[in-house]
Amino acid sequence: MKPLAALFGRRARLRWLHLIIGGALLMPYFLVGTVLVGMAGGGEQLFSSVPAQLAAFALALPMAAVTGFFALVRPLSAATARALCGVPPALLADGPARTRQARVRTAGWYTLHLALGGIISGATLALPPFAVAVIALPFFAGLRETWLLDGPEALREPWALALAPFAGLAMLLGLALAAAVAGEVLARRAPVLLGPTPEDRLAAAERRAADLAVRNRLARELHDSVGHALSAVTLQAGAARRVLDRDPEFVREALTAIEETTRRTVGELDSVLGLLRQDAEPDEEGTACGPGLDALGGLLAHCGVPVAYEREGDPEDPGVVDPVVAREAYRIVQEGLSNALRHGGGDATSPVRLQIAVRERERELKIVMENPLGERPAVARPGGGRGLRGIAERAVLLGGRAEAGPYDDGWRLTARLPLTVPGTNATRTAEARG
Repeated sequence: MKPLAALFGRRARLRWLHLIIGGALLMPYFLVGTVLVGMAGGGEQLFSSVPAQLAAFALALPMAAVTGFFALVRPLSAATARALCGVPPALLADGPARTRQARVRTAGWYTLHLALGGIISGATLALPPFAVAVIALPFFAGLRETWLLDGPEALREPWALALAPFAGLAMLLGLALAAAVAGEVLARRAPVLLGPTPEDRLAAAERRAADLAVRNRLARELHDSVGHALSAVTLQAGAARRVLDRDPEFVREALTAIEETTRRTVGELDSVLGLLRQDAEPDEEGTACGPGLDALGGLLAHCGVPVAYEREGDPEDPGVVDPVVAREAYRIVQEGLSNALRHGGGDATSPVRLQIAVRERERELKIVMENPLGERPAVARPGGGRGLRGIAERAVLLGGRAEAGPYDDGWRLTARLPLTVPGTNATRTAEARG
């Protein structure tokens, strides 16, 4: 059964169809080659002359090879090879052929496909009717008189007629075997000729890296926004529970802060999850949408810890601070406040100190946050928090730096970010001003 499946199974039939498609694609080139041979002196014997037909076939293949250099031939050829040749998709390239090496390979594949397809297609059209006639010779006298009238005398012998059906079946099996072999050749050559080149692999690796960077950025957005919200809500709810019977006004303020924090966080969460659902790329500024320094007032008002905020320059001006930098700065401040909530010891007399300065001469945005320490520093919180690492990653990705550590009796977080990021609107504005 396995030999029959190899010749007539589903895969063999699909590959045979693939070869017939190649023969159909060859026909325009073959007709042009036929015209050229006729012009060269083939004359009336063109369609009945085997040498003339072979010459037309030989002329058709170079023309097909030239067509194979077009960029879109590769994705179309790869798609048909996946569907009909049974080649695993991972072994074939996806996009158009952009490099010279890829186009040469594609041209080689296209020529091979059309050459084998032309041979198998021609045999498929001509051989089965002839084989059926040979099989029928012993059973139809009229057929014998027509076919064998001018043939060799030996073909009229009884033993020759008795072998005729077997000869016809052998012809059909030979055609099936030739189609199977040709299909196997194409299937084996497809990964070599249509597979990704080193440039394709590099481009694919860059796309995967870019996609991973986007997803890591979205993960940081979720960590910072949700983590800060949970810390603030937990602190406010705990404080409200302790003074529920003694200070209804404080409880009312705490519930208001919880409401504002959760409402803001739900909006940010919807934005990030929307990007994930749409499998979106970064926006034109190079990062996921999110709040900037212009939203810092709402964050500080409902962060759950008293904050003494000082600023130098105008960090909220998008013409001075790149929107990308402003968004990352907001997240850095948010994560710093989350650490202060979890591990700080701040109260009304010793609030968290936040300084944001636009330093035009150094072309940087400097963020300094100081908070008194509680029982445990932020760097040592249980579960191995990722907040400080995320702050460092945000700063490095923008071309800046961040550091955090103890000072005197407190904890200091310092981040230095460039005012602009190359290629964004704020950079172009600054260049125009300069």
